[in-house]
Amino acid sequence: MAALTGRGPSGAGHTGADGYRGRMTARGPIIVVGPPGSGKSTVGPLLADRLGKPYHDADAELEARTGRRIADIFATDGEEAFRAIEEDVVAEGLARDDGVYALGGGAVLSERTRKRLAGHTVVFLNVGMAEGVRRTGMSTARPLLAGINPRATYRALLEARLPVYREVATVEIDTDDRSPDEVAAAVVDRLREGGVPESAPGGNRNDKNDKNDKNNANNTTEHSTGER
Repeated sequence: MAALTGRGPSGAGHTGADGYRGRMTARGPIIVVGPPGSGKSTVGPLLADRLGKPYHDADAELEARTGRRIADIFATDGEEAFRAIEEDVVAEGLARDDGVYALGGGAVLSERTRKRLAGHTVVFLNVGMAEGVRRTGMSTARPLLAGINPRATYRALLEARLPVYREVATVEIDTDDRSPDEVAAAVVDRLREGGVPESAPGGNRNDKNDKNDKNNANNTTEHSTGER
């Protein structure tokens, strides 16, 4: 399997290519990771539908558990407290037997979470800085992008997290210049090549996560309530 290498600071690690980074497994859910704007919460349900698996979103589960929005937790309790809650939520999600599970952008910063990801098939959705900035729109709903210079913050975030995403990734998929459907199709192709089994298409989707694919087809903007 060919590993991908980044371009360095000028490209924020963006390669413009898909590739394998590790051995695939049928254990537990397929995990989707990536920075803000990579399309996790848009591609995730499309991928689940194509594979016939249930879809789950860690950010949504965290907000349901706490009854609070992620941005509010960040503002009131701070990032450290938020990460502790997130770590527990993700641990429960990873214990599932099947499905597609999208993690928040910073979930992989937890060493415990990275260890728990070992043995799972992890899909890293990569995005270039310019495209990521365009997709996120520098939304103030994203706590870590709400500072004085969100573009510089986004660039620093990409450069700091890229090695971590690649550390945990089994498959890396480039999302620039691709619709969500095209990204989901590329992921499925890689998973099939790697021997990851799938269910009948559409067979196990959660009703609450069922989305209108036509509305998503040309919009890769994250709609998570607090991508960070």
